[in-house]
Amino acid sequence: MMLSSRTGLALVIAAALVAPPVFAATTSRTTTHHTTASHRLSHSRNRYRRARGQQAIDSDRVTQIQQALIREHYLTGEPNGDWDSTTVAAMQKYQADHGWQTKLMPDGRALKSLGLGPDYSTALNASGANFTPPAAAAEPASQDSGFIAASRVSQ
Repeated sequence: MMLSSRTGLALVIAAALVAPPVFAATTSRTTTHHTTASHRLSHSRNRYRRARGQQAIDSDRVTQIQQALIREHYLTGEPNGDWDSTTVAAMQKYQADHGWQTKLMPDGRALKSLGLGPDYSTALNASGANFTPPAAAAEPASQDSGFIAASRVSQ
């Protein structure tokens, strides 16, 4: 009886010693495989990521910007339609002189200031529209008279 209990104990100890490396190897392989797969997946996503924002300016628009910068004496020569370093430097100087952010792409305020803002002439409501400002009042009304008129209280 003693011999069989020792044999049983030896088998249990041997099984305990063998079992953890087997589980550890399996767990490590699963984790390594998962990490490699997610690593591959993240690289494939980055490869096809689209650049955001405006990447280039149309040459016709560059020509318009160059003409405006020449008119404002920030650029010399003839407009060529190329967004080159000279044009970039002139635009950055124009923006800096007006206290605006100097960045590679022109600022919207700078374009409007140069007279190159949006063109609404082809808008649906532009043809035949009357954009006259309202007539000015003969004498400025006081704040009290406006309140009295609105509340319909007689004086």
